[in-house]
Amino acid sequence: MTKLIYLALSIILFSCGAKSSSETKDITVTEVKKTPVNTPVFDADSAYTYVARQVAFGPRVPNTESHKNCGDYLASELTRFGAKVYQQEATLTAYDGTKLEARNIIGSYNPDNKKRILLFAHWDTRPYSDEDPNPDNYKKPIDGADDGASGVGALLEIARQINLKNPGIGIDIIFFDAEDYGVPGFARDKYNDTSESWCLGTQFWAKNPHIPNYRAEFGILLDMVGAKNAVFYKEFTSMRYAARYVDEIWETARNLGYGKYFINANGGGVTDDHEFVIKGLGIPCLDIINYDENGFGDHWHTQNDNMDNISRETLKAVGQTVLEVVYNR
Repeated sequence: MTKLIYLALSIILFSCGAKSSSETKDITVTEVKKTPVNTPVFDADSAYTYVARQVAFGPRVPNTESHKNCGDYLASELTRFGAKVYQQEATLTAYDGTKLEARNIIGSYNPDNKKRILLFAHWDTRPYSDEDPNPDNYKKPIDGADDGASGVGALLEIARQINLKNPGIGIDIIFFDAEDYGVPGFARDKYNDTSESWCLGTQFWAKNPHIPNYRAEFGILLDMVGAKNAVFYKEFTSMRYAARYVDEIWETARNLGYGKYFINANGGGVTDDHEFVIKGLGIPCLDIINYDENGFGDHWHTQNDNMDNISRETLKAVGQTVLEVVYNR
């Protein structure tokens, strides 16, 4: 199958779900390192600490005490960093009928400014280790240091910086819940693994935004942005609906010296939170996600998704790039 046919068929992966062997072609680029002038400096040690704090609560699976306690912590941190905080609670139905007590946590900066950027990540963790090499671990929840906590940790550091220096535009930071409760691999013979079994909190918010008629110029999703040696290709759905912003961010990353992370080539598609923001509200969104032709990494949806995988350097590359885009619009 040619690459053209693959793109036409738009092969979809499931969120933080299934894998594909999509073609990618690395393009050599010249990196030009520059020091941000107007942009705050992203503190990688601070972001790393925010990741560790989440993991310390234990798996953040809906309906658990760890989940509740971590949600309280995230809301309090956004409040501490000067955001106007909304907490959107809902009972959502998982693929198997389980009722999930979910909470989307939203922090808004400059709420009256009509020029807005949406930054988001999911904060829950997968209740299954269905990609673990040991089948005995399939029904154990994951720590989710990378898959969940890394994106949230980066956004908490961005929130801290926004509180210290106003970017002059509206910023909404959303931590979406119940993203990772999709059909596990061991149950796909019983349940239909559709995209709608994932990203439940985002689907709810897209139908019930915290502000009526909510709009943003574009959105950036951070998902699995903390692993050592992570690579971020230009994800298919992102390029389809938000190509100009993808190109801007990848060029910004290269100019900052982070080209080894942000690969200037098209990658595969994933079903992730950005898809439902696009579908529900028509906001162009892109996904910065660690995915290449080999999949999501060996720790993905396994018991090994822990702090041992988290790299301050990767968090820095992503966080500084996003800050540079936010502060130079």
